[in-house]
Amino acid sequence: MNSKAGGAGSECRIVRVESRHTAVVKVTAPFAKLPEMQRAARVKIAAALASADADQSGPGCTLWRPPVDGKLDMEPGVVVPRPFAPMGEVVPSLLPAGRTAHLLLTGPFEGLQGAWGTLLGWCREKELKLAGVNWEIYGEHQADSSRQETLLHALLL
Repeated sequence: MNSKAGGAGSECRIVRVESRHTAVVKVTAPFAKLPEMQRAARVKIAAALASADADQSGPGCTLWRPPVDGKLDMEPGVVVPRPFAPMGEVVPSLLPAGRTAHLLLTGPFEGLQGAWGTLLGWCREKELKLAGVNWEIYGEHQADSSRQETLLHALLL
């Protein structure tokens, strides 16, 4: 199996990560509604952080768990420097610490499904045990979507 998802340095590998604080909206969405739910959550997060004068300088992210009955439990959000008090639907959460299977996707977001297939397939091939917690961290928005970078992480047991 090819362990690349596009761009230089995009081979699957194991990395250790530290936990990171996030501001998220927790949602359960059918696959057909994922983009719409992501956008709606990000609008709520931006408004809440702006009204609270909170620093939202960190990257966007989405934590998710394997789908059940065609629906995905996910936490679209943004990395923040510290925990905060909940603001309506916008609540504090964490990207976990630990060993992860990791892949860098370089290219448009439409490539995410294939990149996840590559990473999770690599994990099966290497007989790695997954914890069932996965996340994406989005690089700075690029006008040329072929240059967009997204970090994929699958937490390992």
